[in-house]
Amino acid sequence: MRWNLVVLASCLAMAGCAGSSLAERQDENVESSLQFDSVPCDQLLAQRNALAQQYRLPRDAKPAFSNSGTGFGPFTPDVRSKARRDAEQASGRIDAMNRSITRRDCGKPAKQNKFALPS
Repeated sequence: MRWNLVVLASCLAMAGCAGSSLAERQDENVESSLQFDSVPCDQLLAQRNALAQQYRLPRDAKPAFSNSGTGFGPFTPDVRSKARRDAEQASGRIDAMNRSITRRDCGKPAKQNKFALPS
């Protein structure tokens, strides 16, 4: 019995250190929005819409995180399909694009400067 626990603990530790744990791969889906600040607004909106359409995601997609048991996140192996991993990575990229779009007020009409005589 004691030998089984030692083997189980070492297998769990190795699974967490292998770089393929579910928690680690889901954390990789979160991207910085600063990388999109140099992209012109119209191009960024087009890229976001194309990415959402390609993976059949909403335009306001956000990265998803599974709720594994307390303390077992680093030890849970990632068994998601490649298509699902790619779609969740696209969700993180769309979220980063949306944060840049919101911060720069892209997609909103430019303010009209009205020149009027004082009344």
